[in-house]
Amino acid sequence: MSKKGENIYKRKDNRWEARYIKGYKPDGSARFGYCYAKTYREARDKLNAAKAALLKGAASAPNTRKRFGAYCEEWLILCRSRVKESTYVKYDAILHNHIMPELGGYHLSALSSVLIEGFSHSMLYDAELSAKTVRCILTVIHSVIGYIRRQDALLLPQNIEIVYPKENKKEMRVLSREEQQAFTAYLLTDLDDCKFGVLLALLTGLRIGEVCALRWGDISLPEHTLTVSSTMLRLKDYEADTSQKTKIVLTNPKSNTSARVIPLTEYAAKLCSLRKKNDPTAFVLTGKSDRFMEPRTLQYRLKRYTAECGMEDVHFHVLRHTFATRCVEVGFEIKSLSEILGHTSPKFTLERYVHSSMELKRDNMEKLAAIWH
Repeated sequence: MSKKGENIYKRKDNRWEARYIKGYKPDGSARFGYCYAKTYREARDKLNAAKAALLKGAASAPNTRKRFGAYCEEWLILCRSRVKESTYVKYDAILHNHIMPELGGYHLSALSSVLIEGFSHSMLYDAELSAKTVRCILTVIHSVIGYIRRQDALLLPQNIEIVYPKENKKEMRVLSREEQQAFTAYLLTDLDDCKFGVLLALLTGLRIGEVCALRWGDISLPEHTLTVSSTMLRLKDYEADTSQKTKIVLTNPKSNTSARVIPLTEYAAKLCSLRKKNDPTAFVLTGKSDRFMEPRTLQYRLKRYTAECGMEDVHFHVLRHTFATRCVEVGFEIKSLSEILGHTSPKFTLERYVHSSMELKRDNMEKLAAIWH
């Protein structure tokens, strides 16, 4: 029998055995360490030395039963006051849909580079998520691990390397010049508020949420400008009842650079003058101040419009990429284009939004040919 309050026992072979918890297995059960001695005093001294080594981080695993999921929840709570509501909702979805179900039950002693890599592989090939989505998930894991290390560097037994999957660059769908002309002609036929909003996006490169939030007060006809000051999102409603789990939110644009003023062409300004409402608070897509059109509905409308034009694989972001491509084709200066699109840098515009058409490639090849002849 051990002495009261101690895990020190006298064995049948007359030796003394001291037992202590030196870590925890992934299933939560304790992993014990043992010290043996000829006397009780010697066993107690060895036990105290082993516990002291744990406290100094000399052992391979920390002495904590707190699981990774608990730290994820703490990190998420801290995020709520420092990120936009839309970003918080995104983090919440990533944690509770992907990270927590697979990794939340692990103790910190079980976290390793190999475990994270296995999780990443499963997300890519079993769950069949895109490389971009998996990279976002791994970025959240990296942030949570950083939070844990800031609490106590000894909590994690080893450095954890996260290997991000390589994104295979997928060529973005862009309307050809012929498709754009045909689509524009279709929109101008029986032009209504919604069709006008779609055409305006094609002429300015607006994001779908920016179009939905656009009011007539944001368009200045005397100055020929359009001001992007807000965006519309459908987000999870944490205070909703069972019948309504999401809500529509009008909020600040995606980033600081997304709040911008876009010059309008003469053609775009003329269209705006024909459709302009007297009420500056009226939404462009509905013509009413008390009725809006949300992004999901606008996407459905666009799908119907493009289907009637015989075009496939066209979602709203295709209009934005098409606008950027047309700008490059006419020799637009990239920094100006980047600011009009609301990007953080011209480099991002070049890498993600500039798609050289076959017509432009031929034109450039002809310029090269002129040097040789």
